[in-house]
Amino acid sequence: MVKRDGFGAQKRPKKKGPTKGSGGKGRRALEGRGATPKAENRPYHVKHRQRVEREQREATRLGQERSRKAASLVKVRRDSELIVGRNPVLEVARSHMPMKTIYVAGNLAQDERLSEVVRLATERGTPVIEVPRRDLDDAADGQTHQGIAVEVGRYEYCDLDDIFDHASRVGTPPLVVMLDSVTDPHNLGAVLRSAAAFGAHGVVIPARRSAQMNATAWKVSAGAAAHVKVAQVPNLVSAIRACQDKGCFALGLDGGGGHSVKTSNLADGPLVLVTGAEGAGLSRLVRHTCDVIVSIPIDPAMESLNAAVATGIALYEVSQVRKSY
Repeated sequence: MVKRDGFGAQKRPKKKGPTKGSGGKGRRALEGRGATPKAENRPYHVKHRQRVEREQREATRLGQERSRKAASLVKVRRDSELIVGRNPVLEVARSHMPMKTIYVAGNLAQDERLSEVVRLATERGTPVIEVPRRDLDDAADGQTHQGIAVEVGRYEYCDLDDIFDHASRVGTPPLVVMLDSVTDPHNLGAVLRSAAAFGAHGVVIPARRSAQMNATAWKVSAGAAAHVKVAQVPNLVSAIRACQDKGCFALGLDGGGGHSVKTSNLADGPLVLVTGAEGAGLSRLVRHTCDVIVSIPIDPAMESLNAAVATGIALYEVSQVRKSY
């Protein structure tokens, strides 16, 4: 209904809502749909079908692998680990470590080491099981097993005092190797090998942020782990101070050292040799706690040596100094 005002003009009623625009009715139509999905995520795209097929094949492969491992004759218990390789297994057998099971894949007559391992295991009543090579491949998890493996209990670390007791029995000044933040078990195994070769009485590692004694370290040590004591300590700085209280000098091996092992004039006495991680070197507190920082002169074109290599060279230098007295 049109109303008239006092002057005869027509007055139209006000409309509800906005007088211009769509009033927001077309807002949804104007909104974007987001980024276009990848081809492999579009249900009807050929790449989606290919992705589904790949996932199905991988699921099938994993299922077959689980089934094969479940049927494997190599059964390693949770409180045990598997040491593989002819030399490491032979050294375990010769060291009289408790062996739970020997697994053999192949002809024993082809290698005298295999025959000796089986003979020693038989003398102690350790079961010897012949298994398919594929079972040993799966259990070795990529390590070269050379047709033989032994199941042993978890490595039992010694105490720091045990290393000094061993040095006392041998009758030579204590020589202890400590590893600061060396996290690669290959390096730990190589250090054990050098320690055995050059007369160190033990190796000390921290409980955290460090490589531990596992099957890899055993393998790389080539059996030296059966002869060199390894102590695990909660704090490396405290362990260094404990050795200093026993009369040892601590040599920190670092690229910035001002002396060599020989010129430090300390190698002939009770000694702790501390090696840091490659690149990072010694941590601040460990470096501060050491009595002298020594280094190995190398070509300036090289930044640093591998931790295990540097430790081996330093141990050789110590052994040469001690032989001269």
